[in-house]
Amino acid sequence: MQKHAEAVQRMQAHIAEHLFEKITLADLARASRFSPWYAHRLFSQRVGRTPADYIRRLRLSKSALRLRDEPGKIADIAFEMGFESVDGYQRAFARAFGCNPRTYAMSPVPLYLFTPYPVPSTVERSVSTVYIQLIEKPARKALIKRGVNATEYFAYCEEVGCDVWGLLTSMKSLDGEPAGLWLPPAHIRPSTSAYVQGVEVPADYDGAVPEDFDALALPAAKYLMFKGEPFTEEAYAQAITEVQAAIANYDPAVVGLAWDNANPRMQLEPIGTRGYIELVPVKSPTE
Repeated sequence: MQKHAEAVQRMQAHIAEHLFEKITLADLARASRFSPWYAHRLFSQRVGRTPADYIRRLRLSKSALRLRDEPGKIADIAFEMGFESVDGYQRAFARAFGCNPRTYAMSPVPLYLFTPYPVPSTVERSVSTVYIQLIEKPARKALIKRGVNATEYFAYCEEVGCDVWGLLTSMKSLDGEPAGLWLPPAHIRPSTSAYVQGVEVPADYDGAVPEDFDALALPAAKYLMFKGEPFTEEAYAQAITEVQAAIANYDPAVVGLAWDNANPRMQLEPIGTRGYIELVPVKSPTE
């Protein structure tokens, strides 16, 4: 039911807003507008894990990014992330990621971070505007995880598992986030997928490459960035459809360019507050 999906969305929003504070089942019940018992049941059914597990995993993943990017004491990070004791935090971190937080802080490696997906609903929105901007990317590498036959995100998740996004999020990238990529034919290996996920790193990157990942050398390239308007999380499917329809109907010749089929097309994570974004490679018609 729509009202149940909206109740879980409100609980997810409350958790995101108060993640580093104490969150009780009563708080979530108030956000859901149901009883504590029913709120817990709805959340567990729709999300696939209990509220407590969801909160703990999200806090641990946020703490891993802090350890990766900011020097600081383990105790300070543990308490700032909402954990009640340093020992409890260290045990939880080790169970989740297989290493001690201090060891990880000294030598970060790719981790499978928790990715909190919004619960979908059936609410639709009016058609929005899609904005277009020309950007340039330098020569770089893409560290990618291949699938088998996938040509889009959902099929890729079935083949590879959605957890790969958490691993990619743990890795520093040129643009600060992972991406989905539709590879051009020259980069597709036999019996592997056209759609992959990965991170872009500098061309001279010589750090860790996760097991079963490939490193692709990509040349400097121009891209048209197609960006939709902000959307509510339950309307993400429509937001993606609008941007992809705009791409399909756009002729780059109007700005003196042509589609570049030698570089990967890219999609960024659908985040409602910024709008859905895809990057489509372009080139001069004479290239």
